[in-house]
Amino acid sequence: HPMAGLNKIMVIGNLGGHPEMRYTPNGTPVTSFSVAVNRSYTRQDGERVEETEWFRVSAWRQLAEQANQYLAKGRLAYVEGRLRSRSFQGNDGQTRFVNEIDANQIVFLDRTGDRQSEDGFGGAREYEPAGAGASADDLPF
Repeated sequence: HPMAGLNKIMVIGNLGGHPEMRYTPNGTPVTSFSVAVNRSYTRQDGERVEETEWFRVSAWRQLAEQANQYLAKGRLAYVEGRLRSRSFQGNDGQTRFVNEIDANQIVFLDRTGDRQSEDGFGGAREYEPAGAGASADDLPF
């Protein structure tokens, strides 16, 4: 048997805006939002540099409904899925490229107060770290 391909991406970041939910022509719900992933490092000259990478995320069906219900701008989330690259024509006629994550799992990483889901998204339980920030060691995978 030929080896199966693998396309998997995992990001942790803060939502850049409120999720937007819409329906495809056949009635399938899809929720889109953007996630900002921050990275900081020190250059050789000692200067501290902050970089932000933006990802578009699409969640479908039940996951779309849950993302729309529980996520909000600024929330910290773990998103796992398949990376999809696509291009489109901008209003200025230029071709634009976007990297988009087709999510199959979304996990809240910050405290939600009373707004808690029963068991998280995409078959995963909701995860709440004990401390204020989550380290890689805290993640449920």
